[in-house]
Amino acid sequence: MRWGVITDDIDRVARESFGIDQLKPAQRDAIEAAIDGRDVLGVLATGYGKSVMYQIAATLREGVTVVVSPLIALQEDQLVGIENAPDAPAAVALNSAGGARRTREAWRMLRSGQAEFVLLAPEQLAKEEVMAALAELEVSLLVVDEAHCIASWGHDFRPDYLMLGAAAERLGRPPIMALTATASTPVRAEISRRLGLRDPFESIGELDRPEIALAVRRHTHDGDKRAAVEDEVVALPQPGLVYTATRRDTERYAERLQERGLRAAAYHAGMSGTARGQVHEDLLGDRLDVVVATSAFGMGIDKPNVRFVVHADAPESVDAYYQEVGRAGRDGEAAQATLHFRPEDLALRKYFAGRKPAGGEIRRLLRALDGGPRKRAELAEASGLSARRVTALLALLSDTGHVRIGRSGVTLLARGGIGVAVADALERVEERERIDQSRIEMMRSYAETRRCRRQVLLGYFGDELEGPCGNCDTCAAGVADGGGDEIEGGADAGFEVDDAVRHREWGPGTVMSVEDDRMTVFFDAEGYRVLSLELIEEKDLLERVGSAEG
Repeated sequence: MRWGVITDDIDRVARESFGIDQLKPAQRDAIEAAIDGRDVLGVLATGYGKSVMYQIAATLREGVTVVVSPLIALQEDQLVGIENAPDAPAAVALNSAGGARRTREAWRMLRSGQAEFVLLAPEQLAKEEVMAALAELEVSLLVVDEAHCIASWGHDFRPDYLMLGAAAERLGRPPIMALTATASTPVRAEISRRLGLRDPFESIGELDRPEIALAVRRHTHDGDKRAAVEDEVVALPQPGLVYTATRRDTERYAERLQERGLRAAAYHAGMSGTARGQVHEDLLGDRLDVVVATSAFGMGIDKPNVRFVVHADAPESVDAYYQEVGRAGRDGEAAQATLHFRPEDLALRKYFAGRKPAGGEIRRLLRALDGGPRKRAELAEASGLSARRVTALLALLSDTGHVRIGRSGVTLLARGGIGVAVADALERVEERERIDQSRIEMMRSYAETRRCRRQVLLGYFGDELEGPCGNCDTCAAGVADGGGDEIEGGADAGFEVDDAVRHREWGPGTVMSVEDDRMTVFFDAEGYRVLSLELIEEKDLLERVGSAEG
């Protein structure tokens, strides 16, 4: 369906409603696609202006826009941004912080047409009463902010993200706009698959943040690492963020930094919502020098003058690392990103919250599904499993094609019986474990490289930097390899970034980067693997999918 909106309309809304004089090309292309009714996948660096893309598109589409955001703090930031715009449509938020009165007023405004935006967390869409009420509205656009969360299976995994595709169907399948700051080629494919995007328009912007200096400091002993983290943070310009792997360490580092004269605060999911909100407000109000946090802090937070991001522990993936690093230097001024790396710390990174699905759990859920479509609340009661566990297991069974999640509920599909379904689900779990382990190894490779660190980082996302960046520790030390021969080596090898390939043992994959003597491939069932080009040629290990030779 064409909406007949021309460039002048987009420019007028940008200027009059949101106070924006000029849009970037990638923003405009994505807005036009969404207005035209296409699904959109936007991967644009932090600070690029992703929010305004959905805001302008939504203003030019009749109906309500549902915006899914993972954190209450992020929802409130976006709400304030819309409220502060010169003449933007009204927005409301549905979350646990609002209270009953605010929730009632939000629904009144939505039903009366006074509000055109509703911001909520994916867990809200898991509630039957919320979905039923939204389904009665004319939803014209579904926005999934921080869309990389849908591809995350780490310790902070939120399974309700995996139900957003089914939620879209129940809302009448409006166009979906999925937005994130960083997503490698495999993550983009997983976002599209899980959301059920239909021939999405991909708006992929420049990922490089050249103003951020990159460095890794290696340590042998934990005590030495902790001291080095504290010393660096005290010496750096403030404000800044420190990321740790555990809640306990957020508090330990915050206490030590306070003792050394900094206004520091801890932030983690074990704190009350009020306490977390206060830390957020204090940072934005320049009442804190440092926030020491677990990975939950910072998504979408509009704090332009963060001068450093220091990692006291390595994250579980390069994807997570670059997301967190991107919170520095949003004002375009110089910023520092340092990873303090001890190889043993990677053992802290666990898969699926350290608790794999058991065959018995899956069988209980499958038996509860027998007899027709069931709602998730019914399944939780019938199986004796928690609602969160049911959601995670349903996502797994949906992945393997044994259940269908639709408007009427969850339906068991006849594909070989319960035994086959359990075996397929457990095989999928093992596959995810292999992929997660490979992501940890790619994080190790980044930490241990002697090449230009920015070239390695951008190469992971399939982005090419022609020469050493000159703004990382390996470049400063004069040990970074030049990048000029990588293209030549890749061409001789016959493989290029984003090529679809097939390995004799590991099956289909995607080329992520090609160097002069090796290449990195993401295999669908195995994760990331670094392969010698010489061995590939000698053993004929890889073929390009669709090539004349294959």
